[in-house]
Amino acid sequence: MAVDVTLDILRRMKNNHLADQLTEAWKERIKISPSVAPSEKMASRSSLPEEDLSCPVCGEIFERPLILSCSHSFCKECLEKTWKKTTSRDCPLCRSTSSIELPNLALKNLCESFLQKTEKRAHTSLDEVSFQTGLKPLEEKLKDFKKIQQICAQTTKHIKSQARNTERQIEEEFEKLYQFLRQEEKARIAAVGEEEQQKIQMMKKIEEMTRGTLSLSDTIRDIEELRTEDISLVQVRTSLFQTHNRTLPNPKFLSGALINVAKHLGNLQFRIWEKMQGIIKHTPVILDPNTAAPWLSLSDDLTSVSQKWQQQPMNLERFENYQIVLGSEGFSSGKHSWEVEVGDHPLWDMGVAEESIERKKNLTVSPECGIWAIWLRNSKYIAGVGGILPLQRRPQRIKVQLDYDSGEVSFYDSKYMTHIYTYKDIKFKERMYPYCMVGPSSNATNPDIKICQSEVSLTILSQ
Repeated sequence: MAVDVTLDILRRMKNNHLADQLTEAWKERIKISPSVAPSEKMASRSSLPEEDLSCPVCGEIFERPLILSCSHSFCKECLEKTWKKTTSRDCPLCRSTSSIELPNLALKNLCESFLQKTEKRAHTSLDEVSFQTGLKPLEEKLKDFKKIQQICAQTTKHIKSQARNTERQIEEEFEKLYQFLRQEEKARIAAVGEEEQQKIQMMKKIEEMTRGTLSLSDTIRDIEELRTEDISLVQVRTSLFQTHNRTLPNPKFLSGALINVAKHLGNLQFRIWEKMQGIIKHTPVILDPNTAAPWLSLSDDLTSVSQKWQQQPMNLERFENYQIVLGSEGFSSGKHSWEVEVGDHPLWDMGVAEESIERKKNLTVSPECGIWAIWLRNSKYIAGVGGILPLQRRPQRIKVQLDYDSGEVSFYDSKYMTHIYTYKDIKFKERMYPYCMVGPSSNATNPDIKICQSEVSLTILSQ
């Protein structure tokens, strides 16, 4: 219907050329698709050659086209500029005088459709290239974000599990202290009660003795009455004195009758703390579970490690390719030592490592990679750059000694205090951490590698 109206307008305006082209285009469209949506019809009309939609004056696509009585069309602005230069209203093409100029709506629609299609095609071609160019890095970032999102979810879950386990272990450790304190409190209160009973019993004995002396006043009175009697009575008086002196104790109050409060309360907290050393354990190195590779399992007190797979988040501190764990505290000065129980474990590394040691890629046990250690492989003890150590006996416990300021790392057999190996002249440049690598335990008696406890000594400084 809309096409018929447009054709009628074009023919009445004597623009037969455009009308014929529109008719042919429409027929061709009908052949291709009998039922075409309005937007597709408009796109078909805009398939006319660009020269047929160009203004004869400016050469550009018609903009607000006007049609003259001679059937020629021009841009409104172009026609007005041309007529301003002349006194007549002649057609710029055929020079015939035009009495009317009407908006050519059909041509306007065709031009707009053509421009939209051309612009869309240009944008499509340009945007496709830029889209593909810009899409790839965005897709890579999206993958990274998804990976990070997954890691964050796993890490959050692990954090919650860590928090619950840590809380449980703190409660258990404090319960041990509470139990010790409760036992100490009970024992010390019982000691006070026991001394109280002893003092009371002593007071009762003194009281019983004082009851025996009540008759002494009567005896004295009787003796006073015999003071004037004859000599025989005097002899009786003498006998009475001797009897009472033998049976009656001296009437004095014993020392130490009161509760020894100072003994029970003096430095009470200190003495309990001093006694606590029997249950309080100190380990010079605590392993850091956040650095332990997923193949390693740490004990609850973080002092021993064995090879056992555990699902762990791959945080930046954790080793991924090797069964390594570091100590939780690093050293940047001074002398430090600790002992490690290796037992008959067949595969391990022991020593110190730089804080910047590679944790995600391949590395070798060497000073070049920031590791100063000795290790056991195939029943051979190795150090340095692969030198085999000629040990006479298999060490069960190894002492690691770091002298940061002197630049030395030494190893000893703790049981016999024999020297194993020493790295010298090291130029430490960063914080050093206790280092341990644990392999499969095979048929070892104890699969754990354990940091040994150290003795706790207490020194009182007098002022």
